[in-house]
Amino acid sequence: MSGLLRNILAFFVGLFGYGSRAPQDVVVTNFWVTPFDSGIKVLKSDKYLQFAETAQVDYLLQVGRFFAILRSGASFVNVAQQVRFSRPVPVFSRVRVETRLLYADEKCAYFLHAVHARGGQAAEVLVKMKFKKGGITVAPASFLRFDFAEVPEKVRRWEPVLQTQGPGDTPSFPSPPPPAVPSQSTHKPGCSPSA
Repeated sequence: MSGLLRNILAFFVGLFGYGSRAPQDVVVTNFWVTPFDSGIKVLKSDKYLQFAETAQVDYLLQVGRFFAILRSGASFVNVAQQVRFSRPVPVFSRVRVETRLLYADEKCAYFLHAVHARGGQAAEVLVKMKFKKGGITVAPASFLRFDFAEVPEKVRRWEPVLQTQGPGDTPSFPSPPPPAVPSQSTHKPGCSPSA
């Protein structure tokens, strides 16, 4: 229930800044970690993904594209998510999520959500998203104006990992191994960045 309430509140707060940002801007969304979001005393790992989804809705509101997406009959689907945890977030902490469009190609948009709490970065959530209309993928450029000269290193490193695993598989990282920071990853097959 806390996720639904958070989404509703974020939606109405986001309306006040509708269209105030450009797609290349960083959009900041703030949350409070409640007892409903935590295990015994820290934020549960699945809540990072919920914060990222709510922050994406806020991003689409802030860049003024949320209602254009709805009017077109499209929706957005997260096809892969990965969390890299840096440190735990205690209950009753104020969390700041900085969302930016990291990259987009003809099929997918990649978002980076930096989660900050208590003066430092607590996690980073990388999201691979598609716009869908009636089961057909719609190019992100239909809704977001962007210009990327090249694929960012984070996307280049992440994409091969996604291609080697199926839905529900545990990620197998290519050499060299990833940093010793725990991560959580989910993936739905379907798109890869252009080189």
